[in-house]
Amino acid sequence: MSASVPFDRAVEYYDRTRGLSEEATQQTTALLAGELRDRGLCLEVGVGTGLVSLPLAAAGLPMVGLDLSAPMLARLMEKAGGRSPFPLVRADATELPFADDRLGGAVIRHVLHLVPEWRQVISELVRVIDGGGIVLLARGDIPPAWREATDRFRALAGEPSFARGLEAWDPGTVDRAFEGHGARPRSLPAIAERVPQSLGSFLDQMADGLHSWTWDVEESVRRAAAADVRGWALERFGTLDPPEARDVSIEWRAYDLA
Repeated sequence: MSASVPFDRAVEYYDRTRGLSEEATQQTTALLAGELRDRGLCLEVGVGTGLVSLPLAAAGLPMVGLDLSAPMLARLMEKAGGRSPFPLVRADATELPFADDRLGGAVIRHVLHLVPEWRQVISELVRVIDGGGIVLLARGDIPPAWREATDRFRALAGEPSFARGLEAWDPGTVDRAFEGHGARPRSLPAIAERVPQSLGSFLDQMADGLHSWTWDVEESVRRAAAADVRGWALERFGTLDPPEARDVSIEWRAYDLA
């Protein structure tokens, strides 16, 4: 059985808590399409509800989506008018059901830190993407104040069971893993975004267990830790909606495969 984390329980609130503004979506689509165009079939690993791939497909990119969660794939199809807008595959990213050198590129957003065997995902991507192809990987895109709150919660409640030393917002470890396969990492231009939610709203979500790193935590422990973080945030910032705590830099890393 897979140890990767399926997002079945998040389907009802995923777009609300992980979505981007219309402007940031347009900028992201243009940025990624510029890297992927004319490379052939592109895979999104952890396609979810299609937040990234639906706009890319609309821009003319030949996409295929893979996800472990059937409810997430069903929501993607619902958003696409009740049909499959491009090939969809329910599978684990550690065992990609594609032949060697079948794809021209891949996109990954908010996935690798959920997979204990994330290095195997990278190996699989290198296998199925032909030479000269590309992998585009999003760094964690939450404001710094939210990161501090997340780190404090995890220090109190414990690390999630799927964590294996890989932080969602730290590309260094992933860079080295790709470099081990001969890939060349580079940064793409950052996209500025202002999230609609306050730090207080984020802490409410933390208490309610909406984030994957809270799912292993027993409810009483989770709510106690979230209350502690709320008190810390008020002392740290003097408000639950501090200046610049809604500003985020969306960063993508490109890995050019040899």
